[in-house]
Amino acid sequence: MSMPRAPGRPSGDPQQREALLDAALAAFAHTGIHAASLRNIARQAGVTPALVNYYFGTKQRLVEVVVEERLLPLIQSLGERLQAAGDSPLELVEVFVRGLSETVSQHAWLPPLWVREILCEGGLLRELLPQRIAPLVPLLLAQRFAAAQARGALNPQLDPRLLVVSLIGLTLLPYAAAPLWRGIFANPQLGDEALIQHTLALLERGLEVPHAP
Repeated sequence: MSMPRAPGRPSGDPQQREALLDAALAAFAHTGIHAASLRNIARQAGVTPALVNYYFGTKQRLVEVVVEERLLPLIQSLGERLQAAGDSPLELVEVFVRGLSETVSQHAWLPPLWVREILCEGGLLRELLPQRIAPLVPLLLAQRFAAAQARGALNPQLDPRLLVVSLIGLTLLPYAAAPLWRGIFANPQLGDEALIQHTLALLERGLEVPHAP
């Protein structure tokens, strides 16, 4: 026999909790974590502020849950794809570029959240990069690039660590700035696949003009 619910205490609903996490992510990416209010997050989720307290207690706890349940699993998934990739540097690059593109297409909040809260000075998630994110993808990639370089499969003039920095700069930042540059060029053909192909060609062949056959 189940115990009766205490008067005034809301019943748990997984859909409400997920809606709050969705709303929190949208708010954090749009206005930043510091400026996002729990009241506005509740309103966007279509629930009362009391439910935010019921599910998460505090804003700090809400941020922690967003990181643990939404952000880090995406990074972990990308890391697993890289671990399963072959040893070719070009294959590693393509797995990273395409994997990140697929992730962003499904989670549009990722690039602006990354820029606001990790890249920018004072970002509230900045400490996650060296502590939690770096081992999952950046350090893994750098190690695999270094191994490829050691066996002569990667340009010896490249620094494997800076190659990872370049990769991130060529992927996350263009997606974060997409509303700007797509508006400037006003070309519907500059979609995600065009960006992927451009990035892969740039990394594979650089600025050299292909020789005529």
